[in-house]
Amino acid sequence: MRVSADHARRFLVARHLLAPPRALPAEPASVLAAVERLGSLQFDPLEVPGARNHDLVLHARVGGYERAWCEQWLYGPDRRLIELYNKSLNLVPMHELPHYRVTWQRNTPDIDNGILKEQADVAQAILRRLKTDGPLSTAAFSEHGHAVEWWWAPTRASRAVMEALFVTGRIGISRRDGNRRYYDLIERLVPAELLRLKEPEEDAMRRRLLSRFRATGMTTPVGTQSEVMYSAGSAVERVARTARLVEDGELLPIEVENLKGPRYIIAAEAPILDATADPLGPPAPAVTFLAPLDPLVWDRRLLRELWGFDYLWEVYVPEARRKWGYYVLPILFGNRFVGRIEPRIDRRTKTLQIIGAWFEPAVAPMEEPGFVEALRDAIEAYRSFVGATKVVWPRSGVGRQIAGALRRSV
Repeated sequence: MRVSADHARRFLVARHLLAPPRALPAEPASVLAAVERLGSLQFDPLEVPGARNHDLVLHARVGGYERAWCEQWLYGPDRRLIELYNKSLNLVPMHELPHYRVTWQRNTPDIDNGILKEQADVAQAILRRLKTDGPLSTAAFSEHGHAVEWWWAPTRASRAVMEALFVTGRIGISRRDGNRRYYDLIERLVPAELLRLKEPEEDAMRRRLLSRFRATGMTTPVGTQSEVMYSAGSAVERVARTARLVEDGELLPIEVENLKGPRYIIAAEAPILDATADPLGPPAPAVTFLAPLDPLVWDRRLLRELWGFDYLWEVYVPEARRKWGYYVLPILFGNRFVGRIEPRIDRRTKTLQIIGAWFEPAVAPMEEPGFVEALRDAIEAYRSFVGATKVVWPRSGVGRQIAGALRRSV
């Protein structure tokens, strides 16, 4: 099957639940619907723009999203989501745990013979305390504050050992206080019948690879942004497993105009591909701001090749070398990336500060019918979401232009 680049863009925006954005019902169940579609949401603790990455992802898709809705499924009595390592630390559906526990299996030999052997007394003390007093954070184990080598840097023994127990599946994240993790025994967090389920490593790795196609919506096993396929096997293994997923009817290969080689989509989403074939079919374009680790922008190479949008999350780039800013979000208008925005929350004054706003070269969205109104709706939704009472725009040329247009549109 061959599709045009425009069709591919329409398909991706629609299957990512962004046509239009914020359209899922304003209820906790919509969180589960979004995670089921995307498969996994990447966790990152930074809250500079007023919310964490996964909350930004959900806000872009769920009307009136509240972060408590996600936390109830992660940490409440009826747990439907769980934090596990896949591409990184991800939120995944609880019922898919058997597919992801391959991470535990792969980590266990080295960690058991490494830090958990070297710090056996600390591990035993932590497990005993969790059994009697859990859930607990590392603060409960201040007596084990000596430094050990863990993940490329010296770390307090209590923290290192708890993370080692976490990545080998002995304990899990029971809740968070801010970004402080509270761990508990894994058997208290996961239903016993689910915890007993295991699958062969090859099947699990094939499912792990499938999760990358599921998150991005359309990608390729090789020649993609390297982070997309991190820990999903070697290039040779990914090619072979992709072929098997096609044979099994899980993936559908397509050819996209101007893109080299086949791309693969989830076969069950072929109806979305059909529904987006008509260029007049999508709803009136709306505006949303995407998280820096939103699944739609995971594949930065695809962003460049399909959208002509060069996006780098510069949070880890030294300030002097940043082109845009510290925590900049892409602006999506319909099925086009038209610019970037850097929101920042001042919780003391409840002010949403727009540090910067930029439009793409040769793009003039302010002159397009409907854009100012769509941008106003997106800003108002974002302001309400992060709990701000007012919005302050920068004094740059674009900032003044946007602020003036929004005032006139009221």
